[in-house]
Amino acid sequence: MSTGETERDNVLYVRTFGEFSIRWNGSLIAGTARSGESQFAYLMQILLHNPVKGVARNQLEDLLFGDRDIGNVHHAMQSVIYNAKKKLKKSGLPDVNYIELKKGIFYWNQEVPIAEDAAEFERLIAEAGRREDPEEKLESYLKACDYYRGEFLPAQAGVIWAAQEARRYRGMFCSCVERTVELLREKQDYFQMERLGIYAAGTSPLSDWETVTMEALVAMGRLDDARKLYDDTVEFYMQEQGLRPSRKMMEMMEKLGTQMKHRYEVLDAIQSDLSGDCEKEDGGGYVCTYPVFQGIYHMVRRIMERGGQSVYLMLCTVVDSRGNPMKDGPMLEELSERLGEAICQSVRHSDAINRYGKGQYLVLLINTTRENCEIVQRRINYHFIVGRQRTGVQYYVNSVICEQEKR
Repeated sequence: MSTGETERDNVLYVRTFGEFSIRWNGSLIAGTARSGESQFAYLMQILLHNPVKGVARNQLEDLLFGDRDIGNVHHAMQSVIYNAKKKLKKSGLPDVNYIELKKGIFYWNQEVPIAEDAAEFERLIAEAGRREDPEEKLESYLKACDYYRGEFLPAQAGVIWAAQEARRYRGMFCSCVERTVELLREKQDYFQMERLGIYAAGTSPLSDWETVTMEALVAMGRLDDARKLYDDTVEFYMQEQGLRPSRKMMEMMEKLGTQMKHRYEVLDAIQSDLSGDCEKEDGGGYVCTYPVFQGIYHMVRRIMERGGQSVYLMLCTVVDSRGNPMKDGPMLEELSERLGEAICQSVRHSDAINRYGKGQYLVLLINTTRENCEIVQRRINYHFIVGRQRTGVQYYVNSVICEQEKR
């Protein structure tokens, strides 16, 4: 999605979402990798974002110089502003007093008009709220979504004022998408809803917007695409971020399951389709995603009510030399892969394995004993620990007890 906005002449275009840039009559004034972290950029970011209420002198001085030991901060400030004015004039802007000081407040001179994406984003959301006609409301919300192309000034995430604004705009974007989805759902415009879900997920990752796309795909009957999206999303959340799929995503998957319809086939053909390539698999446990693992867990508990099997759930965690769980880094990723291979080599064909998060695996050990769990742990250590390796594995084991035994 894109605003598709055509830049007008003699307007200062300011981009703050996703990256920072300033353009004047097609030319880039600020925003390159070199200028993005300059005092000129810091000055323009906060000044152009507050053209009406301005910025207090002490706030601006603190932003530009912080705790630096400068003898005369006011003089240093004047120097930065003087150089900024020279740069703006050299860039072709009209020869006016761009930055004005009134009663201790710095203001941007309104003789040079500004078009800031963040301001336009807010304006469109407010406009949508005032609209009565659903079509006009939807149009304003869609335009507003287009303007949000990422976090507000992401390079300034450590600066208080920018971080506060980033959090505020993130919340506004979430509300904007949700209201837009409601309108599209009422209109049954699932094609636009799919596009919005893809855009939102790319713009604001790890915010569960994939559920919007999945809902649209299911509504359009594109069940294979919905299933693939679900698998890809679970893989990304679990493998890359160590997060389990949300309740909303799980509910969407259940809804997908109820809508799947298969053509009439004889039982042998259906069974062959269900089995897939499982007969060709080598030894080791069944590696599966968390939702599948959860389904197996529920099924095993039901089977236990009749068969009386002994089942154990084991959590394996990569730990450092001090026995503390490792949190992040390329070394953890390598160790996680090795731990997964070690577990597969150490458990039986009937056991289920899930990579639960970074450096963690869940193992469902079917029809075994507590003593055998310890044997499995020794096997895993044998395959995982190499030479004088200082990292290791921490194990927690619980018995899977069916409801009748609990009572």
